[in-house]
Amino acid sequence: MKVGMLVLFAGIAAFLKYASDTGLLRIPVSVRLIIVALVAIAGAAFGWWQRDKRRAFALSLQGGAIGVLIMTVFAAYRLYGLLPAGWTFALLIVFVGALGVLAVLQDALALAVLGLIAGFAAPIIASTGQGNHVALFSYYAVLNLGILGIAWKRAWRVLNVLGFIATFGVATTWGVLSYQPTLFASTEPFLILHFLLYLAVPWLHVLRSPKRERAILDGCLMFGNPIVSLLLQGALLDWKPMPLALSALVAAAIYVAIAFAIRKRDDMALLRETWAVLAVAFATIAVPLALSASVTASVFALEGAGLIWLGFRQARRLPRWAGVFLQVAAGVAWVLASLFHHHYNDTPLLNATFIGSLLLVIGASVGVWQFDRHGMSRGVSSLARIGLLIWAVLWWLVGFANEIDTFVIDPAVESACWLALSSVTACLLGLACPRTRKLDLGVVLAFGVPLFLLAGMVVVLSAANADIQPLAGWPLAAVAVMAVTGWFALRGVASHRVAAVASATVWWVRWAVVFTLAIVLALDAAPALGEGWHLLAAALPTLALAALVLWAVRWLASPLQEHARDIRYAVGACAALAMIAVGIAALGTAGNPKPLPFVPVLNPVDLLLVAVLLFVARAISDEAIPREVRATRPAVLAVIFFIMATSMTLRAVHHLGSVPWNGDVPGSSLAELSLTVVWSVIGVVAWVLGSKRGQRLLWMAGAATMALVLLKLLLVDRGHLGNLFGIASFIAYGLLCTVIGYLAPAPPRQGAVPSAESSHAS
Repeated sequence: MKVGMLVLFAGIAAFLKYASDTGLLRIPVSVRLIIVALVAIAGAAFGWWQRDKRRAFALSLQGGAIGVLIMTVFAAYRLYGLLPAGWTFALLIVFVGALGVLAVLQDALALAVLGLIAGFAAPIIASTGQGNHVALFSYYAVLNLGILGIAWKRAWRVLNVLGFIATFGVATTWGVLSYQPTLFASTEPFLILHFLLYLAVPWLHVLRSPKRERAILDGCLMFGNPIVSLLLQGALLDWKPMPLALSALVAAAIYVAIAFAIRKRDDMALLRETWAVLAVAFATIAVPLALSASVTASVFALEGAGLIWLGFRQARRLPRWAGVFLQVAAGVAWVLASLFHHHYNDTPLLNATFIGSLLLVIGASVGVWQFDRHGMSRGVSSLARIGLLIWAVLWWLVGFANEIDTFVIDPAVESACWLALSSVTACLLGLACPRTRKLDLGVVLAFGVPLFLLAGMVVVLSAANADIQPLAGWPLAAVAVMAVTGWFALRGVASHRVAAVASATVWWVRWAVVFTLAIVLALDAAPALGEGWHLLAAALPTLALAALVLWAVRWLASPLQEHARDIRYAVGACAALAMIAVGIAALGTAGNPKPLPFVPVLNPVDLLLVAVLLFVARAISDEAIPREVRATRPAVLAVIFFIMATSMTLRAVHHLGSVPWNGDVPGSSLAELSLTVVWSVIGVVAWVLGSKRGQRLLWMAGAATMALVLLKLLLVDRGHLGNLFGIASFIAYGLLCTVIGYLAPAPPRQGAVPSAESSHAS
């Protein structure tokens, strides 16, 4: 029956228009319209008479009849000019009021829907394309007042949504096709009126719901009305920033006022909270609006956050996922807005582009918070939670990156900004981590901390490559920010063992890198110091880090004492790698000690090598090292000592013998003599001590060293017998072998225990 009435209504409307256009009916138009109206009145009366016997038939007939009456009156006014405006709207008010009264009296939602469809469709079907927009919107205002009157008595959500969609849909279409700036004065009042009408409808819906505390808010009206109204207002104002900002502030004031008015109504807590959120949203939006016309992204982001919040409050999926979609739409809108707006002349940070990006961050963060509080622990909710987090971090970085790229010119200031940004981001992620409820979100936040700490280290390295001193000017301020925020970032990930260890490791390595680069860049400007001092000074942060690992674990693990052991292992591994790099660099460095003279062993490079050897000796005997590795300590130290002694010898030959420091140094006669003497002394000492103390392994190391020296004499030094250095090599080796024969002629016995005499002699 309902479908039949709709089809009948459409047929009658089409027939009237066709008859008017072609002149098929010769009787006067007024008579034809009166006949149609009388038939409709009769149909409505018959439907009322049959309301108890055939309810479905009666309701459909009443709705269709009143819809025909509404269409007939509108046609008589607009198409044929048979009715004056005053009478027209008086009749429309009567018919719409009758429709509402009949629907309410009979508790008939279908009746109201059918009549409303007829009422909204009438001007569209009867339109000639040249109508008066004032008449159109006045007519729709009457229909919406009828909806408001029905909402006063019945909680019919379908009717409310139908009126909203029809009204703003037609208004938007008319605005796109026909609006001109000269029509603002005659259009703005209708926009304000309909905004206020659909502001009141959700309140009436909650007021008339049987169970107010469980009443479901209509997200389409609660959030759709302000969104559409603000966008239409922007179009009417030609997107002028300041008037649009004032409009947003007025809307915020309205929402504050109505939320304050129901502050004592406990049964409307959800409605009050929603209005309060909208008030904050409009007040926030007013800031970027006052600075530029890029409004869409801000509206979508905050609207999406509101829908996600409302969806969880009402346990409804559609608003929830619509809010997630709006977050994506907001990002697209921001990108489109930024493509057409270059804000080089704007104020840094206080411009619409940047504030819009922050609103995107706020919207996504609210979504993350809601999914963390109310979403499922796994599945699609988990994906949405993590996706929104990544989305928020992305726009956080994009917003600041855009500001840095636009307003920062000095490379030093740029590097400082990036270092501070990475540090603050890590801190925020760390602070958010312990406040999460879902494990997956906490893990992602926790591992974001070492990621951004590592990004800060990359920034420092990149700046140093451009000769930017990290401990001077703005970079120094950024390092101070790094120091303050880093402690909070580390403390925030304390409950996640792996992330905490990773964060602490990156944290300490980054400090070592910062101070190393600062020292290197500072000494580059001091040519009076030789390269030996440069290397020693640059190695000091690495030595300090190694010292913390070995002797100050409490400081090293602060503020993560519960993970002290793991942090010590991880940082110690990094310190060991750095120490190896330092040692290799020192072995191959000439090490000019100017302005001081060169003294073997007592020069910066040799002292550095001695320090490395001592650290290795201490580290390899640490209880954290496996017993099997500790057992190799003598052999490892012997090999390292032998390599270091060789480097020290060649360095002494270079400085004291004026031999050029290049690939030919080992092949010089003086170097060969010096190496023979030094290696022989090492071999003799190891041989004698091994024999005296009964340490067969040490004795074998001395014997192997002496054999190596002998092989060197036969293969290398033999070519230098024509000069004093070559001859001195052979003589020195022979004398040292004689010393061995005198002091330790025989190897110690296998497993022998040193006697008291030998122990005293040793």
